[in-house]
Amino acid sequence: MTIHRPGLPEDLPPGEELWARWALLAAVEATTEEERTSGYRTGCWIDGDGLHWDDAGCTWWIMSRTAPGRFVLYGEDESSGVKWHSPPVDMLAGGPGWLPHEELNDRLEGYELGCVYWYQDGAWARAPYPDGLTDDGLDCGMSRFVDRDRVLGELTDHIDDTVDGPSADTLLADAEAHRLQPPHLLRRLRGTTPDHRPRDLPAVARALGLAGLTGRPRT
Repeated sequence: MTIHRPGLPEDLPPGEELWARWALLAAVEATTEEERTSGYRTGCWIDGDGLHWDDAGCTWWIMSRTAPGRFVLYGEDESSGVKWHSPPVDMLAGGPGWLPHEELNDRLEGYELGCVYWYQDGAWARAPYPDGLTDDGLDCGMSRFVDRDRVLGELTDHIDDTVDGPSADTLLADAEAHRLQPPHLLRRLRGTTPDHRPRDLPAVARALGLAGLTGRPRT
């Protein structure tokens, strides 16, 4: 899927699918040690605030589910020209009342925010951008999760080909439909992660439950 520069709401897959792809990658990388980390954290993870992606330098993003069928996606990539644009861009213009305004305004005041997208009634939206704005960072920041083939490739790197069971594509499809059976995934995971860390299956299972991929999505 192509993401324009600057991004368009229709560049993003449905909220439930984007959440599932991101959450599945966060889950297979989960560890008990990182669950207990306080303070600054990097990588891809899920917690009570939602999904996170922080590469420790160029990009950080958060996706939160505020109610069934409602999501907010916000963050920053160094490629974004939004926060430095003159005149200033009101990134919350037209946004619904249920957005986490306190959190977003705090980040705006600290010049930490590059763009905000919200999802309701089956569609993504964002504030209008001025003519001439070349990028809002959505492509560089979110292509890892928007591109299904890329997600599938990352998931495949975690799968043990010597163990019978559902394919990586089937596991991803089940996650996207929020009907994933944890034993099917846990049985197929390699004993170590692609970066050679021991696999923490209890942490993976907890992350799957927190994400709501194993049944009806949580509020």
